[in-house]
Amino acid sequence: MSKPIDWLYFRKSCTTCKKAKGFLEQEGAADAKETVDANKTKIGPAAALALLAGVTKVVAAKGKKVEVFDLKGGIPDEAALLARIIGPTGNLRAPTARVGKTMVVGFNEEAYQQEGLV
Repeated sequence: MSKPIDWLYFRKSCTTCKKAKGFLEQEGAADAKETVDANKTKIGPAAALALLAGVTKVVAAKGKKVEVFDLKGGIPDEAALLARIIGPTGNLRAPTARVGKTMVVGFNEEAYQQEGLV
């Protein structure tokens, strides 16, 4: 059962963002409470870490590779986490979605299903 997407960081011209949006629409879960245009709002490393306030799990997906970071006791390895969530531009990777206390960075169908986005 899908949970409402609280926050979505999205870039209209991004191929991966288009795949994620299409998948969400296909599954009937495309609406987010708040959508941030990644072209207009740049989120660097410090701001990305600030977004993690209240987040207990980060799921970073890149292609078929999915890594899970447990943040219940704080950020265990800040450099490793930033390496997975910050893209080559130095900003937060898009798409990024927050659902409850989980932040999902990137797109992977199985990760979206497992984390209840669809």
